[in-house]
Amino acid sequence: MTHAIYPSLQGKRVIVTGGGSGIGAAITEAFVRQGAQVSFLDIAETDSRALEQSLAEGATHAPKFYKCDLTNLDQLKATLAEIQNAGPVDVLVNNAANDDRHTIEQITPEYWDNRMAVNLRHMFFASQAVVPGMKQQRSGAIINFGSISWHVALPELLMYQTAKAGIEGMTRSLARDLGEHNIRVTCVVPGGVRTERQMRLWHNPEEEARILSQQCLKERVDPPHVAAMVLFLASDDGRMCTSHEYFVDAGWR
Repeated sequence: MTHAIYPSLQGKRVIVTGGGSGIGAAITEAFVRQGAQVSFLDIAETDSRALEQSLAEGATHAPKFYKCDLTNLDQLKATLAEIQNAGPVDVLVNNAANDDRHTIEQITPEYWDNRMAVNLRHMFFASQAVVPGMKQQRSGAIINFGSISWHVALPELLMYQTAKAGIEGMTRSLARDLGEHNIRVTCVVPGGVRTERQMRLWHNPEEEARILSQQCLKERVDPPHVAAMVLFLASDDGRMCTSHEYFVDAGWR
């Protein structure tokens, strides 16, 4: 598989949330390979430090890891302010999320608030934090992450799917309000992506067959497939793309 090179991403300042593992790690790596200046936030320190070290070798700009609990808005604000001391952010990728399974009966008010904090709230406040710099330079790309799950109504994911549906609405609202400042806001919607976590939890012949049976393309989606869409939307090649969802799901219906 060959990969596109986007000259417009060279040297760009990029932030990736949840960038230490899974899809996020593939996004972090993809931007580093483009010569971007990447800062990535994650709560998983061991995996993130290992990724930071492995990507530094031979990189035009070594990536920088920031340990950050995204549910702690004071910590998130301080981390983003520290990153922006070096200059305005060009690209924000709001990737971090957690798809805990649960039944309707298990949802308490506290669990509701926690799941919204994990899956939705930080995306808005991270966007809010980088918008002033983007306005100042009259350019920027914010890429939010949705999910195929609510489009196909997967079971026992009510809180995750509620948040992911809200992200698509938030994306369109931000795109409308920020468009006059030449700031683009899009949403990437992955399908059943073969991450290490998902493979540990759900990998078995029956589940593989079920996923492939619902996809038009009979090949599993991997993290680099999703990262490729993110690079395009962040680049100047995607400069007329905003306010919409972009599916990377092999046609899951």
